Amino acid sequence: MAYEHSQLPAREHSLTLSSRERMELDGVEDVSGFDENVVVLTTPLGELTVRGEGLHIEKIDLETGRLEVRGKVRELSYDEPARGGSLWSRLFG
Repeated sequence: MAYEHSQLPAREHSLTLSSRERMELDGVEDVSGFDENVVVLTTPLGELTVRGEGLHIEKIDLETGRLEVRGKVRELSYDEPARGGSLWSRLFG
């Protein structure tokens, strides 16, 4: 899916996963929740859910958007970002 100019993310988002045990992310806007089995993050490209075992946040700096997670990563999934604007503009815009 191509993004229109108005939908371009304000911040670059990237993810690096090494040996399924160390994940470095850029462009993280918020951490919605976490425990040793799941980490839920907000990114410019949507909500990212990381599932695994023994997950813990090693480093976090939301000002720069950097995050490092360690543990056994089993699954990564993105939900599309919520569209802005009123209901009418989304239906007819």
